[in-house]
Amino acid sequence: MRKTLLISLIFTIISLPISAQSISEQTKKREAIEREIALLDKQLTTTKAQQKTSTKELSLIQQKITNRRKLLSQIESDISYIESQSKQKEKEIKQLNLELEKLKERYSHLVYSSYKNRDKTVWVLYILASKNIEQGYRRWSYLRNYSGLLKASAISIKEKNARLQKEIAKLTKMKENSLNMKKQREQEYRSLALEEKKAKQIITQLSRKEREFRQQITNKRREVERLNREIERILAAATKEKSNAGAKEIAASRLLSNKFENNKGNLPWPVKEGVIIEAFGQHNHPVFKHIKLPFNNGVNISTSLNAQVLAVFDGIVKQILVMPGYNQCVLIQHGNYYTFYTKIEKVRVSTGDKVTTGEVIGILAENEGNSVLHFQLWHGTTKQNPEHWISL
Repeated sequence: MRKTLLISLIFTIISLPISAQSISEQTKKREAIEREIALLDKQLTTTKAQQKTSTKELSLIQQKITNRRKLLSQIESDISYIESQSKQKEKEIKQLNLELEKLKERYSHLVYSSYKNRDKTVWVLYILASKNIEQGYRRWSYLRNYSGLLKASAISIKEKNARLQKEIAKLTKMKENSLNMKKQREQEYRSLALEEKKAKQIITQLSRKEREFRQQITNKRREVERLNREIERILAAATKEKSNAGAKEIAASRLLSNKFENNKGNLPWPVKEGVIIEAFGQHNHPVFKHIKLPFNNGVNISTSLNAQVLAVFDGIVKQILVMPGYNQCVLIQHGNYYTFYTKIEKVRVSTGDKVTTGEVIGILAENEGNSVLHFQLWHGTTKQNPEHWISL
């Protein structure tokens, strides 16, 4: 029995912190997705206020659908995890009940033996009837500790029962959580169905404007190509400039590059709150799937109206430029890495300024009731996917 108790105790000590940590991590993931959905709702409200159905509204709804599916997946995972933990908890409770019954049985036996041998004369005769001194000593020790055994057994029963009640309360809470999660799942499925229906309606409305969109895409492609050429020119010039730098400057640049690289996956967002509505890479038009959009060298982040743009790491403002379709743009150098922030209406820094992580470098321009930041990240002249670098 002692071995069983020890194994049970070790399992409980090991499993509880892991269980608590896993539930905490899953809750954080779910809450992060819920915050993004709430932000998208807020942005959709201001976009609709423009009284014009647009591809931006469609992009926001489609991103909301993506997030809703992520949330449903997380909820399914949470339910599965809670139910798995509930089954384990039921096994623990069953084992505790068995152990408690054995303790009670043992206690009853001790009480009965104590009552049966309550006459001290019987105890003395029991000791005197020993075959030898050693046996007599053992019997005397046993009888002497009898009351102590009774007390210890009673305490064990009380502690075991208290632990059993505690585990039953935990199981009840787990089942309540599972039920609440299932209710939320049903609600999220209903919301998803409505959002998918709305997306189809917008696609139907916008599909009548293919000629207009084709012209917009042609203009957009020109703007993107112009921007890309300018960035490549600036980065090529910066690379050439580095090759002529002194040893001290090269060492400082290498140190900053290493610090930047060590923060891969943990860089802060370039805005306080936002949702990525267009990812890095090649994409098709949200309405006309046969039409490819210009390759996106960065990410487009939808955020609140006139939001502040923040430097994602310490660096030096390399250049500020104005580009058609992108308003004012700021390029910041972080050793051999560069971050590029566009669609800024008011720039708060100047070329050559040193900036620190989180420093405000500008205010975004308005875009259909909200603001959108186009953000790029480069290693030398090689473009990087910002989603691999910023903390998601």
